[in-house]
Amino acid sequence: MDAQLILYLHGFCSSPASWKARLVAEAMAARGLSERFLCPALSPVPSEAIAQAEALIATAPVRPMLIGSSLGGHYATYLAEKHDLKAVLINPAIVDRLDGSLFIGEHRNFHTEEVFQFTAEHGADLLAQVVPKPTPSRYWLLVETGDEVLDYRHAVERYAGARQTVLEGGDHSFTRFEMMIPQIMAFACY
Repeated sequence: MDAQLILYLHGFCSSPASWKARLVAEAMAARGLSERFLCPALSPVPSEAIAQAEALIATAPVRPMLIGSSLGGHYATYLAEKHDLKAVLINPAIVDRLDGSLFIGEHRNFHTEEVFQFTAEHGADLLAQVVPKPTPSRYWLLVETGDEVLDYRHAVERYAGARQTVLEGGDHSFTRFEMMIPQIMAFACY
């Protein structure tokens, strides 16, 4: 089967320089598929991040498969449902189960050092994007129980019926991501 285009959506305060994004880019390059991997530097403004991803989906030469990490998992769910796509979700943010007020204020991107303000309006935008009942057949959920940022049980509950890999221990970065890449590449082919 032909490999799909992979659109990787990074998390809050992250960027295409994240180690998971780099590993997927390297795996695609090793298969001679560098041109089928996209990882935009998403805006910290939720509506702009969605618009960026939708522009890439609209101009993609083939249907993309989404990979979303943390907040990128939230975006991937919204986009998968809207555009009938498959998605791998890595320790995804279940934003309607979070205290959004904890994120309001100034933040710094982990990789670029860019400083940005996250506002109550941005939080409301995220809540407006929530998909309460995702279509299970679209998703593969990857979570580690040691996630210190998000409660993995919220994701297990939200994606009930989807393919799920729940690994003991680890942390929010999903420490065993590298070992999952061959299976992710296989999931991308359909």
